[in-house]
Formats: sequence, C-alpha cells, structure tokens
Amino acid sequence: MHPASAPDAAWELRARPTTAEETQALGSALGEVLRAGDLVVLTGGLGAGKTTFTQGLGAGLGVRGGVISPTFVLVRIHPNLPSGPRPGGPDLVHVDAYRLEGEDEIDDLDLENWADTSVTVVEWGRGRVEHLAESWLDIELVRGPAGDPPGETAVGSAVGADPDVDFDPQFADASVDEEYDDDEPRLVVVRGFGPRWAELPALPGAEQASAWTGGAR
Repeated sequence: MHPASAPDAAWELRARPTTAEETQALGSALGEVLRAGDLVVLTGGLGAGKTTFTQGLGAGLGVRGGVISPTFVLVRIHPNLPSGPRPGGPDLVHVDAYRLEGEDEIDDLDLENWADTSVTVVEWGRGRVEHLAESWLDIELVRGPAGDPPGETAVGSAVGADPDVDFDPQFADASVDEEYDDDEPRLVVVRGFGPRWAELPALPGAEQASAWTGGAR
C-alpha cells in the first residue's frame, strides 16, 4: 500500500524527547500497550533514533535485549523473557526494509510466520509493509531542534527515509548509543491506522502520558 492510497489516521500523538533515554522511555511506554499481531512502521533519517526507539519498545514488551539495527541480516527476533515484566507476552520481530524493493521482497521474509505471536517493527517500512496488516502504527522520528515547527515537509512525508539516498555504513549494525550519537532533540510522531487503533491507546504512567500531545484527528 502506497502512502498516497493509505487511509487517514484515526489519531496522532507527538512528543519531543531531548535525549536518547527520553526516546527509549517513550518507546517503552508504547511497548507496554502492544500485543501479538501488532505492526509498527518506523520512518526517520539515519541517526534519527529508530533503533533507540525500538530498544525502548523491546523493554516495554519484556523481550530479550541487545536490540541493534538489523540492516544486513534484515530480520532479528527477540524472544519474550519468562522472567521479564510481561511473561508469556509477544516476541519482537525487528525488520530493516532499507534495501528491500516492492511487496514481493517483503513477502519473501515470511513475516506472517511470526505475526500471531509477535510484534513486528519495520524500520524504513513506510509504503512497503502496510499491506501486511489491517491495522498498524506509523511512527516517524525527525531530528532537529525541539522548537522547530514540524511542517508538512518533516511530518506526514517520508523525508529522510528515501531508499535511494546514499547509505551510510556507520549505522549499518549500530548499537543504540552509536545510532543516537548526540542529544539533539527529536520530534516523534505516532499515528494509528485501522480498527485496532481506532482509539487512542492508554499509555501507562502519568509522566509518560503527559509527554505526548495531540489526539483524535
């Protein structure tokens, strides 16, 4: 499904973390409300914090740590930890679609084999993986001063996520700290699509809930 033919989002939330830790905390809060079968589509330029956010999601899901970019292996699976905060919860399937072209190459990954028991997070996935699910979360991370208005060129488009841009190998297998190489503020935008996300999720914790702005569209 191409973004141009995508349905309208039911709601939109925005947050402006200023550190990697804040970005991870936002991801963790969202991860706590995710369940098996959920699809998360991540968009953002190199170094925007996609993997950092995903590490937070993994913490909220209670899966095995060590979340790093799956650029060259394409798919990494992080199993649920029986001793973690959500024993018996979903695994995390972390996908990098940067080098994939078209739905056929996406389908060749056989992601449906894990869909029933996992949360699938796809970096560089916008316009490539929405056909995999009836509902999904679209999450965009934009790197820049927190005071800058997002505008249509930064949010709502795939700026910084063009698969034809030059690939920077320094982020190929980066750890969270390497990918999020500074504490420059980010803008994080989350949009809900489909019946699963018809309503705003109830994020845990007053502090994390208050970090988000926005609502129904």
